[in-house]
Order: sequence, then C-alpha cells, then structure tokens
Amino acid sequence: MTIQRYFCQPGSVIGGELSVPGDKSISHRALMLGGIAEGETEITGFLESEDCLATLAALRSLGVNIARFAGNRVVVHGVGPEGFNAPAAPLDMGNAGTAMRLFMGLLAGQKFDSTLIGDSSLMKRPMERVAVPLRLMNADITTQNGTPPVQIRGGRQLKAIDYELPVASAQVKSALLLAALRADGRTRVVEPAPTRDHTERMLAQFGVEVLRNDRVVAIEGGQVLRGTRVEVPGDFSSAAFFMVLGCLAAKNGLTIRNVGVNPTRTGLLDMLVMMGADIRVRPKGTPEQQGRFTGEPLADIEVRASRLRGITVPESLVPLSIDEFPVFFIAAACAEGETLVRGAHELRVKESDRLAVMAEGLARLGVEHELLPDGIWIRGGSGFSGGTIDSHGDHRIAMSFAVASARAAGPLEIRDVANVATSFPGFVNIARSAGLQIDTV
Repeated sequence: MTIQRYFCQPGSVIGGELSVPGDKSISHRALMLGGIAEGETEITGFLESEDCLATLAALRSLGVNIARFAGNRVVVHGVGPEGFNAPAAPLDMGNAGTAMRLFMGLLAGQKFDSTLIGDSSLMKRPMERVAVPLRLMNADITTQNGTPPVQIRGGRQLKAIDYELPVASAQVKSALLLAALRADGRTRVVEPAPTRDHTERMLAQFGVEVLRNDRVVAIEGGQVLRGTRVEVPGDFSSAAFFMVLGCLAAKNGLTIRNVGVNPTRTGLLDMLVMMGADIRVRPKGTPEQQGRFTGEPLADIEVRASRLRGITVPESLVPLSIDEFPVFFIAAACAEGETLVRGAHELRVKESDRLAVMAEGLARLGVEHELLPDGIWIRGGSGFSGGTIDSHGDHRIAMSFAVASARAAGPLEIRDVANVATSFPGFVNIARSAGLQIDTV
C-alpha cells in the first residue's frame, strides 16, 4: 500500500541509536560508473529507493547486466565505454533529478539517440543548466522549453571545454565530468563555490585521473574505468532529519551510526553548531581506513537536546547544505531569536519550490517568518501549533514537518507523502524506533 499521509502526535520522547539507509547520491554514481567500467563492480549498502532503482532500470535498458542480492548488495557487470545498447523506449527517471541530469552527460557522447522522461514533478524541472554546457561540448540535446523530455541525438564527437559554472551545482558539474570521459582533450570545470564532490572521489576509485585544484576540476578524455568495490555510507541527508530531531527532543542523546561525512555535504553540521547544538562527530576507523572503498569519510553522530539560537547563515554554507534546508528551517523555528538564509535560489527548483512550500507550512503552524526571493527569515522560539501540512509531493518537506511534531502543541497531519519512498524507504519505521509518534494512512 502506498502511504499518502502521516499523522504525528506531539510530545515524543526521542533517544537511542539508529542507522539510516545508504547514500542516494553515491548509489546513483556507483551504478553509472560501474555500468561504463570494464569488469565487475560490487556495491554494498546500496540504497534501494525508487530514485536509485530508476537509475538501475535505465542502465538495464542500455544493456548493462545488474544483479541484486539480499542485504542491499548489487553487482554491476560493466560494458565498458562503448558497450551501451540503444534503448528500445524512453528512459524513465521517475522523480530522480540527479539521475536525469547525470544521464544527460553519460549519454551525450554515445552513438545512438535517447530520450529521458520522468514523473509529473520531474517533467517540470529545469534541464537547460546541463544542456547548455553539453552543447558547448558538441552534444546535440533538446529540451521542451527548458524541461523534459530531454532528447539526445547520438553520433556526435564531444570536445573538451573550459566551463565556469554560473551557479554552484554538483549535478551540472557531474554531468560535465561524465561527458568529459568521452571528449577529445582535457575538460576543466570551475565552481563559484564548493559543491559535493562524490563524482570526483568515485571516479578516482574507478581508476580515473582527476585533477583538482581549489575550485577547478579537470579530466582528460578517453580514460577507461576499471570495475571496483564500493561501500555506500549512510546518507547524510537522511541522517539530517534525526540530527535536528535529536536537537529538539533527545534529552538523553540520539546516535546515528555509520554516516557519510563528506565535507562538501556537511554544511548542516556547521549551521547547527553555530546555533549552539550539542553534537559530536566520531570518525570511524583510522585515516588510512576512512573511505577505503568509496573515498568517503565515515562517522557516528551523537546529538542531544539543545538550546538553539538563531543565526545568519553564511552564504558559503548554502551549497554544502542545500538538501538539508527544509529540516534546518524546523530547527530555526525552534531556536531563540532570528534566523536568516540568503543566496538559496536553488531551493526554488527542487522537487518543489522548497522556500515557498516550507513558508506555507510554517505559516500554518504559527511560525513568524518572511519569504524572500532567495531565502527566508524566521523568528523562532514560539514552537509549532498543530495543524495540517501539504508537502506538495516533496519528500524532504514531508519528513521535515514530521520532525517538527516533536515540538508541536497539537497533532500534525502531513499530506501527499508518497514520494518519501523515492529517497528514504523505511523512514517511518526508523523514526518510530527513535521515539517519534508517527502513524500512516
């Protein structure tokens, strides 16, 4: 049965320890790089969410043999750089924006035509930010007024470019790096600010020479990937909900085990510490063992109920925490004083307009705020009333307001939550194990 609504009771007693599912960004990339590698790639800790399964299905449609086993283990039998087959039908990315944008780069230099589609939400999301630089690389890509379906005409020889990203975006950077593997010459991508670097780290794990210097990433075309082993850490973006939940209500502490703590992902940690959160990050293993099969650092995160204070978020932290802002806004609403976020235009073009939808939900729960073109101002300290929230089909909005129930004065009903399964299967059971009073319909 598809879950459509959450019903959350106030006053939850939060504590204990838990683990979150594997990292979605890393699971996507492990499948794709394994598909174009030579030899076998074994992935453990794979996130079996709808988003990642859309990537898996698309690769199978391209002729990649992928075997799934119990315990979130996947084996990808790579076909090499020339081994994809032309798909018989459009490749359906479901709700996965990451998948669609990265596949644009992956398929831009292939010999055959392909079309990328998605669900009703994904078909409204902007794709020109990826298509424009790929066209500079000689790719033939067409969108429909900037949105999917994305049509890629094959048979074009890609050429290397130097490209300065107008907006910090790991998805655009990653798409260009994947296309660069099939381009003549060295492609250089310059970032205006650091973004998550999972693609660069994983390419190196597959034997690709990646040149990095400050905000510049460069790859020489024609390199061949070699199958490898990938251990997917717990998803930091999934752990974020429980980090904030612990800050709000874990008087005796809450521990989240085996979380990926890539420094290009952990802006939320910095923001919560600035707010006065009682958080401890305990690295797992020695420096030599860290990231042995992923290039990614791993840690346990311990958090306790904290007296938070409002902050002005440094704009340098915005790209490092873009997916975590919905639940950060919940923390801000519970903090004493004012919190200001600016420079977060990217939140307007996620699964929903996350600034507008979060502002709508905060208003329904009696939180004083002001919606800004590129951010939000929140006056915290008053807590939440009870009420009904429309998540507008956005999984992170739904989970964020579930967290808010721990500090609400009355019950919360959260509608349109089916898409939580796209990124965090098992959220409800894990939340219950931490003490959150949540039921579903």
